[in-house]
Amino acid sequence: MAGRRTMQPCVYRSSADLGSFRYEKEFDSVQDVFELQRNLNNAFAYDLVPSPGVVTAALKAARRVNDYPTAVRIFEGIKAKVENAQQYQEYLDELKPLREELGINLKEDLYPDNSDSPYYNP
Repeated sequence: MAGRRTMQPCVYRSSADLGSFRYEKEFDSVQDVFELQRNLNNAFAYDLVPSPGVVTAALKAARRVNDYPTAVRIFEGIKAKVENAQQYQEYLDELKPLREELGINLKEDLYPDNSDSPYYNP
């Protein structure tokens, strides 16, 4: 029967899913540091913590544009946004394989004495 259309199942997504999908696509198209940082500002501007999918896309974009410091700072942003240490640890556990693949250290690894400066001398 020519011209007959079949019904497609309707897929409903929550607004959080749509937001995550939008941010993932935006990070996938990042071509320079300005776009990366603009998208990060938008993703972290809300009260919600970005989903692991969004963080994954952001980390890949940071490494793609060769912005290692921003990749490290993404984890600082997550740490500041989560409600407790357990939630932060869950993000670290989920993203550990990606961190290892991309060679991204945490600030805690780079400065173990809780110092912001490599010249810190207690």
